[in-house]
Amino acid sequence: MLRNSIMQRTWQIWVLCLAAASFVTTQADSDKSVTAAQVNGTWKTKGAEFKIWALGKQRLQIEFSGAYEYKTPQGPTANEGEGSGVATIEGDTAIFKPEGAEEECQITLRFTGGKLVVTQTGICGFGHNVSAAGTYKKVSARKPKFGSD
Repeated sequence: MLRNSIMQRTWQIWVLCLAAASFVTTQADSDKSVTAAQVNGTWKTKGAEFKIWALGKQRLQIEFSGAYEYKTPQGPTANEGEGSGVATIEGDTAIFKPEGAEEECQITLRFTGGKLVVTQTGICGFGHNVSAAGTYKKVSARKPKFGSD
């Protein structure tokens, strides 16, 4: 009888240990934090560029410039837009609203798989058809020169 009680208690402890290990593993997998080295630098896609530098305390200095090229009877031309400011980052995702942009403007930057995936909601005042949305590739890990430098 004592032996059955000890075996039962041992099994209960094993089950609790396995459950705890599973929980810890799940929590570690859900932590998608990125390092400063992973976000810092210059990121480009066709017609657009982000310059990003980690400032610490979950803040990023960001500068965006983009262009929308099109043809006219007079020849090729482009609409251009830019924005800068400080974003907050949590995990692998930063939220950015350029200084002076419309209240509805929100740019979401997600650092994943060595790429920067950007979505834009609302009007951000970049110019007709100019958008920050797209998938960007890192072209430099050096500290970018910002317009305010």
